[in-house]
Amino acid sequence: MSESGLIDLRSDTVTLPSAAMMEAVASAELGDDVYGGDPTVRRLEEAMAERLGKEAGLFVTSGTQSNLTALMSHLGRGEEFICADQFHVFKYEACGSAVLGGLAPHPLPTPEDGRLDPHAVAAAIRPDDPHHPVTRLLCLENAFNGIPVAVDHQDALADLAHEHGLEVHLDGARLFNACTALDVSPTRLCEKIDSVSVCLSKGLGAPVGSVLCGTSAFIGRGRRIRKMLGGGLRQAGILAACGLVALEQEVPRLAEDHDNARRLAEGLRDIDGLLVSRHSGLTNMVFVTVGESDHAELRRHLRSQGIVTGSQKPTMRLVTHRDVSAADIERVLAAFHGFYAAGTSASHAARDEVAPQGS
Repeated sequence: MSESGLIDLRSDTVTLPSAAMMEAVASAELGDDVYGGDPTVRRLEEAMAERLGKEAGLFVTSGTQSNLTALMSHLGRGEEFICADQFHVFKYEACGSAVLGGLAPHPLPTPEDGRLDPHAVAAAIRPDDPHHPVTRLLCLENAFNGIPVAVDHQDALADLAHEHGLEVHLDGARLFNACTALDVSPTRLCEKIDSVSVCLSKGLGAPVGSVLCGTSAFIGRGRRIRKMLGGGLRQAGILAACGLVALEQEVPRLAEDHDNARRLAEGLRDIDGLLVSRHSGLTNMVFVTVGESDHAELRRHLRSQGIVTGSQKPTMRLVTHRDVSAADIERVLAAFHGFYAAGTSASHAARDEVAPQGS
């Protein structure tokens, strides 16, 4: 439970810095990162690159800035990247790739499990024709809506892209959740990926920041793009210190979040009137579809019990994280059971399973 006493299931972005993070901030060795002089930032960049098996890393303010920096480092104006229409880089980043980068997204329909069809990807690669933009990049996402994409499938897509002369960028906002669920090392997961972005403020519970990793030459281009996007920070080691603690202390405990999500999914499946996605609990997310006439009243009921949920409808996304304990999960299940057992529900027909919204 959070310090406020609320159980906040809206996202894993709601966590506050841990005591260890605050201690690391107080003792962080600092410098001017724009001049390359902040040693704590350098340590974070090197640590993340080493974990992912890449040559270099770049600390940036957010996952959105990380993805945009990657796209603008891979592509020139008017060139094209292939992605899925439900991937974060296309749907939830204000179309910055087109607005700021002059880049052309080529979105494909998103399969339920986030596994792009290799045949669809191959068909989307443009021929060498002056009527078309030049296709340069394939963007993938792992995990997708809490679903870890198997390494062999990701490898096959990367091989396909490389065979056609494309590079591959991975939006790994919750990459360590995917690695935990798949029981695979980050280095192996990223083995065939050219660039990868990892968010520190989602599953890893740090307050701010992402790290973009790739070759040294790629990161060199990215550093210039980051500056162009207003991402040049000064004594950024204050933030990077939290990221270093996250790598050391938060990655090992991600399995606890997954266990809590599985318990939540199992408990909700016992309630008539709810439809729980079969993908719930694979990592730290649970998707539950609520009857439309119940949605607002259920959220009010949960709030009265000290439980905060997102406003997505008809499918609610419930996200576990460091500040949600196993005891909290039992409290959440009791609140759901109480709502339906008391006859508060106006409908017992959860119909459509819809993809969740947001970060």
